[in-house]
Amino acid sequence: MLRLNHALLMWLVLVFCGVAQATPVGSGQGRTTPQHAAVASVSYRTVEIDGVKIFYREAGSATAPAILLLHGFPASSFMYRDLIGKLADRYHVIAPDYPGFGYSDAPEAATFGYTFDHLADVVSKLTDAIGLERYALYMQDYGGPVGFRLATRHPEKVTALIVQNANAYAEGLPDSFWTPVRTLWKTPSDENYRMIEQAAMSDAALQWNYTIGVKDPTRVDPDSWALQHELLNRPGNKGIMLALLYDYRSNLTHYAEWQAYFRAHKPPMLIAWGANDPIFPPTGARCYLRDLPKAELHLLDTGHFALEDRSDEIAQLIRDFLPRALAAAH
Repeated sequence: MLRLNHALLMWLVLVFCGVAQATPVGSGQGRTTPQHAAVASVSYRTVEIDGVKIFYREAGSATAPAILLLHGFPASSFMYRDLIGKLADRYHVIAPDYPGFGYSDAPEAATFGYTFDHLADVVSKLTDAIGLERYALYMQDYGGPVGFRLATRHPEKVTALIVQNANAYAEGLPDSFWTPVRTLWKTPSDENYRMIEQAAMSDAALQWNYTIGVKDPTRVDPDSWALQHELLNRPGNKGIMLALLYDYRSNLTHYAEWQAYFRAHKPPMLIAWGANDPIFPPTGARCYLRDLPKAELHLLDTGHFALEDRSDEIAQLIRDFLPRALAAAH
């Protein structure tokens, strides 16, 4: 695996994220495709939250409706490099890196406390610090437990939910994938931590995360797993990731609360789900319809990181969905 130094990492981000080409595509359902902005100018900013520097990408007018993009594991805001450019002509788009991820600070696990409650605290304080009063949430993987915590704490701030392979139901955690993680939750021994580290953070595992379930893997940018390889191999970073994988068990105790929030507040929801994902299969996607029967469900022929090869389609779904959702919210 190619080793990347910090300067090269920054060059990759500037090249692949600084200017994102937005290509209009049809939805396949006879709808007229709006013209996206040809070029989106992205700013790379940091803000200090409780002494921790948090990095985020921002594009679009600050007066436009906001979309907060919450990334998954083992990714960062880099996963939104294409989508940002396809939405920023119409929306104010913000994509942060959580502590320990991407270009945000990574305090030691022994002192910071890497839990999903804490990640949600940091993201909530970031929205306050940058003056983001209302926003739609795009949530993938870890973005789900972070975003659903934000939504249940402050439902008045959330205009809509966009769910992409992010789980909120027990049925969405298949034993075929989650049994080793459940073993760690039950017995957090050194041996089980080592097992999970190899299974989730080896070079082969990183590439698998991005390519599994993708119809044409040649469309998946290898910079994604090369960047994650470099970031994960910073001193102490794998320990941070293991702490969060262990804390993922806490999310299951919140499922009933999140489902009650769906029923009580009925937030507009778009579900754009990679149907070939063995981590969060479409069983979990369909569960949302139990509590939000008016949610829009789209199962896409791709995998866990659906934006890698279906960003045009997902951007179009969002551009069709959000105007209707925001109109209904008013």
